[in-house]
Amino acid sequence: MKDTKIQWHPGFVAAMNLELGQNRNDLIFEKEYNLNTRPLEIDLLVIKKEASVSIVNEIGRFFKGHNIIEYKSPEDSLDIDAFYKLGAYASLYKAYGETVDCIKADDITVSVIREAKPEKLFQYFEEHGYIVTNSNKGIYYIKDKVLFSTQIIVTKELDGKSHKWLKALSGNLKKDDICELLDDLAQMTGKADKEFANSVLEVSIEANIEIVEELRKGDGSMNAVLMEMMRPELQASRIRGAVETLKELGFGNDEIEAKIMKSYGIDEEEAGKYIQD
Repeated sequence: MKDTKIQWHPGFVAAMNLELGQNRNDLIFEKEYNLNTRPLEIDLLVIKKEASVSIVNEIGRFFKGHNIIEYKSPEDSLDIDAFYKLGAYASLYKAYGETVDCIKADDITVSVIREAKPEKLFQYFEEHGYIVTNSNKGIYYIKDKVLFSTQIIVTKELDGKSHKWLKALSGNLKKDDICELLDDLAQMTGKADKEFANSVLEVSIEANIEIVEELRKGDGSMNAVLMEMMRPELQASRIRGAVETLKELGFGNDEIEAKIMKSYGIDEEEAGKYIQD
């Protein structure tokens, strides 16, 4: 799996919409939040809610009025500096309110979501006197020595039934996991839920392409569904392979761009993205 090729953030935003589906209409999702006039180097999801809203989902129960969430892809590190950086972004979020102190510090939460537990970070917490509590599987609350209420979500440890869509953001899914996600998608009736589930599955399929290919070949009943969903990922994989081969043969970027535009029916902008990868 080449993590740099996978666009995890859109799948994460979709997964959070499914996680918080029972309260989705009570919340405001801002999936790309820029502080000041300069874009952030990382993608943040900001979820806003009114004080009267009580969230059912155990991840969302922690939320206050302004909730800043960073998703760490499976290959992203989460060390103490990355942890402090997110706290700094939360501080900027507060500081750039429309008026002085219009966003209260005690109305902000910070959440970091990652597949695996960052063991070295938790070791740092222990060595430096941070208080860490863990009342729910996979959900760790960091208390003391933080500016804002903070939680770290370890998706690998979450309950599989309650949090299947967040857990689907992994390059380590098994055939049964893919089958269950496809079954869930087939049973969905709401347009929004289907769109969110499709977004998550697109990422899951790309991250687990070899397993999915095995499943497609071995189960004829799923062939049509999988082929429809896999078409963009398969084409993207073929284009990347062609670009890599052409580069090895010594072709220049302009020549490569012209060739893949003609061969795969893509426009100049999309071709440029493959060359830059």
